Amino acid sequence: MSLSYPEPASYRDPSGRIFYKDGRVLRTVTEYGRHAYEKTRGSSTVREAVNDGRIIDSTELNDADELCPTTGDAYILEHPRIPFISYPYEWSFRQLQAAAVHHLDLQIELLSEDIALSDASAYNVQFVGSKPILIDRLSLVPYQPGQLWLGHRQFCEQFLNPLLLRSLTGIPHNDWFRGSLEGIPTKHIASLVPFRKLLSWNILSHVVLPSKLDAKSLSAPDAAIARVNKKPHLSRLGYEGLLRQLRNWIFHLRPKNSKTTWGTYAEDNTYSDDEAVQKSQFISEFSSAVRPNKLIDLGCNTGNYSIAALQSGASYVIGFDFDQTALDRAFSKAREANLNFLPLWLDAANPSPRQGWDQSERSGFSDRSRVDAVIALAFEHHLSLAKNIPLKNVVDWVIDIAPEGIIEFVPKDDKTVQRMLALRDDIFSEYSIEAFRNFISERATIVTEKTISKSGRTLFWFSRYSYDEKWRAGA
Repeated sequence: MSLSYPEPASYRDPSGRIFYKDGRVLRTVTEYGRHAYEKTRGSSTVREAVNDGRIIDSTELNDADELCPTTGDAYILEHPRIPFISYPYEWSFRQLQAAAVHHLDLQIELLSEDIALSDASAYNVQFVGSKPILIDRLSLVPYQPGQLWLGHRQFCEQFLNPLLLRSLTGIPHNDWFRGSLEGIPTKHIASLVPFRKLLSWNILSHVVLPSKLDAKSLSAPDAAIARVNKKPHLSRLGYEGLLRQLRNWIFHLRPKNSKTTWGTYAEDNTYSDDEAVQKSQFISEFSSAVRPNKLIDLGCNTGNYSIAALQSGASYVIGFDFDQTALDRAFSKAREANLNFLPLWLDAANPSPRQGWDQSERSGFSDRSRVDAVIALAFEHHLSLAKNIPLKNVVDWVIDIAPEGIIEFVPKDDKTVQRMLALRDDIFSEYSIEAFRNFISERATIVTEKTISKSGRTLFWFSRYSYDEKWRAGA
């Protein structure tokens, strides 16, 4: 058996730590975390949330010493594996909103059985398809009468403030959150709030006043410590009221300036109906033949072809796109139909890097994106022509993601490309279908190709498997 190795992001919690062994996800429960775990594990609310897929399941193991290298742990738990780990800076507005509401709903339900959440980290929420799930079992702790909501500041910085950034200013949270992994500080959001919104009770209580208290604490730290030592009291009714009020506010937030370049591309594009049908059929044939466990859809837009892949044999699809409105629409489709489809935000020219402590706390896109199949439709020209990335590099990058896939080539005669080149010199002498075909052939076997438009848009089905077999045979 292989050695156990720890999850780099789980070092912060004294109650326990995540380990991996032979594909299994294990969690230690330390003596420090024993009391809280034992007090909450028998809860009917927790059990119901686990059964509904809102809290991750866990099984207590007996062979603890053989599984983890730590000693003296009270328990070893095993969790089911999340199909794809994502981060708040990769979520659309609607996803972050759904995760925030999920967190608050759980708190409200758990409070009825004297259970609270010890923190409010957005990283404790993952998505299985479109469903948010709390993955930190040890964040459940006994509720102490009169206690304040200690996770309020963290909730605001990692859930509320990123949502307000988009709702109040129209600016997506993704770049800011990715550059500031603990979220968006309240003092920064306070400086962006429009004057007419300052008298809103919600803004006043969750943004303006906390920001002023922070500033006051910096100028008078001794007084701030004295306030903490007074141990302010919050009744259970007040605690629950705070959670419900915040939940209702967040649930009704809407993104400002939701009209984007590619948000309506699925309905307003240069394809004829016949071309769209041909593309969908090609995807279906591919998915039916390959039947991938996990498939990545680069440039998924609103998810039409991701759904076609799911309906034809793919078990789970992770879609990536840059357009916020398209992603919100894709997420809504996934929720309405309960699909194993997870749409995420991606700047393909600048994918999520390894980040955090020791550059290992948050995995980069390349660390998480090795899957069974990939489709990249109407995608490559956005990198090669819009970002000046060499066509060969784009092809290599896509083929590295999965051993089998489909890449669409969009020629210069296509209207979309002509618009892209209208205001700049055509410096792309190597951009041709011949070069594209050769670049694929250097890395994989072209199973088949199909031209689907009058302009020459062509789909290439590639496979590294047959190419690797030839290479091993000395061909």
